[in-house]
Amino acid sequence: QVQLVESGGGLVQAGGSLRLSCAASGRTFGSYVMGWFRQAPGKERVFVAAISGSGGSTYSADSVKGRFSISRDNAKNTVYLQMNSLKPEDTAVYYCAAAGRFSRLLVSTVSLYDYWGQGTQVTVSS
Repeated sequence: QVQLVESGGGLVQAGGSLRLSCAASGRTFGSYVMGWFRQAPGKERVFVAAISGSGGSTYSADSVKGRFSISRDNAKNTVYLQMNSLKPEDTAVYYCAAAGRFSRLLVSTVSLYDYWGQGTQVTVSS
């Protein structure tokens, strides 16, 4: 069982930056693929970024490439999402997720992930 707690969300102006953190419980954090997803009101939850257990491989959605970056610190059981050049369309609840297995085909899909955090709100004003 893995528990995930996100933090770092808030209100920011367009063009600004935020860094989200996701703290995980458990002693096997490094064995999990970690992902970030977001969900805007009335829309489905969509993939933002993911990172392999070692941190050696990262994946990101086209909509955030060049602006967002994912990283992890396995010693601290924490994964981060650095968000720069934020746009109003980035407004959403951001969720952290953990997957106990890796699939390159499924890494950007909700179905791969076994555990989810409660989400943190990010609001970007124009």
